[in-house]
Amino acid sequence: MQAEKSRFDVVTLGHILLDLRFCVDAFATPDKEGAIKSQSHGVGGSAANVAIGIRRLGGKSAVIGKVGFDDFGKNALEDLVREGVDISNVRIDALNGKTGFTLVIIDSSGQIIMYGDKGVAETLTPEEVNTKVLRETEHLHIASLRVDTASSIAKIAKELGVRISWDPGRRQARLGLEALRPVIRYADIVLPNEIEAKAMTGTESIEEAAETLLKEGVGMVIIKRGARGVYVATKREVFEVPGYRPETVVDTTGAGDAFAAGLIMGLKKFELREAVRFATIVAGLKVTRLGSHEIPNWNEAIAVFEKQRKG
Repeated sequence: MQAEKSRFDVVTLGHILLDLRFCVDAFATPDKEGAIKSQSHGVGGSAANVAIGIRRLGGKSAVIGKVGFDDFGKNALEDLVREGVDISNVRIDALNGKTGFTLVIIDSSGQIIMYGDKGVAETLTPEEVNTKVLRETEHLHIASLRVDTASSIAKIAKELGVRISWDPGRRQARLGLEALRPVIRYADIVLPNEIEAKAMTGTESIEEAAETLLKEGVGMVIIKRGARGVYVATKREVFEVPGYRPETVVDTTGAGDAFAAGLIMGLKKFELREAVRFATIVAGLKVTRLGSHEIPNWNEAIAVFEKQRKG
């Protein structure tokens, strides 16, 4: 059982990476050179992004992950500390471990091409996780991490009465339902995008995908569809929420992580439908900013939310 007052609103488990961002007018084609307009770097990886999002939306968060003893790892951890995320449960591999990174190329319309090297992020084993932190949180968010570690930590969290959300990510979703069942069985909320939902369930529609996951015991399935909004299914209701469409799109990386942070914090304040709507606004505001972790703060998001409420 959880303590009456938890130390953290959310603990995230998954990848901590460094994003290397290059903004271009247009993507280069084979044998052609494209000009780079600007470049920057900052912490990335879904676990890091959601932890930062929780902080910016007024919550307290800690992240569990693994980085190398190198400049990329140092930069990533410095960004997390700057945002107020607790990093005391991050494992540092000092023996030739290399921090994972993502090369992100962003065109003038905000579309992206990514190349990734997960480095040591995906080598985090169950034995390397300090599970004591799970006694200090209300919610565990698992983001695209290897199945054995994700399922092992989810099992412990479930036994402690912690609510669990899980975002499988592209690579994990392609493993299919049978391989992912060890995680799915513990998830209260599953947050795939449309492609991931179909891939992981082997179905042809999001409706079938959601129904399949509910039959596996998931309490809530929320399928992200980008600008087209969100499909939500529980055992009691099914509904859709339209996406929030900003005037300008700068960078779509991390939009799903922004949605997850918005949903988790939204559920602390609103009923489900309104929490989902709040999350779409958080994700929509995020894509107007460069950087996968550049999630809006609570005041920015709630201002748009209330304005929509009034009509």
